[in-house]
Amino acid sequence: MIPLTKAEEEIMHIIWRLERCLVSDIMPHYEALKGKATPQSSVSSIVRILEDKGFVSHKAYGRTYEYFPIISKEDYTKSTLDRLVADYFDGSMNNLVSFLVKEENIDKDELSELIEKLKD
Repeated sequence: MIPLTKAEEEIMHIIWRLERCLVSDIMPHYEALKGKATPQSSVSSIVRILEDKGFVSHKAYGRTYEYFPIISKEDYTKSTLDRLVADYFDGSMNNLVSFLVKEENIDKDELSELIEKLKD
C-alpha cells in the first residue's frame, strides 16, 4: 500500500470519520485540525491525490463529487504498522513490543492484557 504524506493522512482520517462527504464537509474539520483557514482548492487537490492513490472514490452528482473511502482505516493501519516494524524493528513484532516496554510506552498490565488477547 502506498504511504501517505502527513496532509494526505490528515484528510484521510477525516474522510474515514465522515464516511461519505463533499470537500466542503471536510473543510471545517481540516481547518480545526490546522487551527487556521485553508484554501478549499488545497483540500480538493489532496482529495484528488487520495483518489489517484486508490484511497477514495467518488460519486458525481452533476458537478458535485461525494467522496468515500475504498481503503479501510484498519487496512491502512495494518500496512503502516507492518512498514514501521519492517523499517525500524528488523521485521520483528517482538522487537517492537520490547522497545515499547523499555521506553515505558506500555506498562505490565497492558502487556498482560495483550498476551491474554493473543491466547484467545
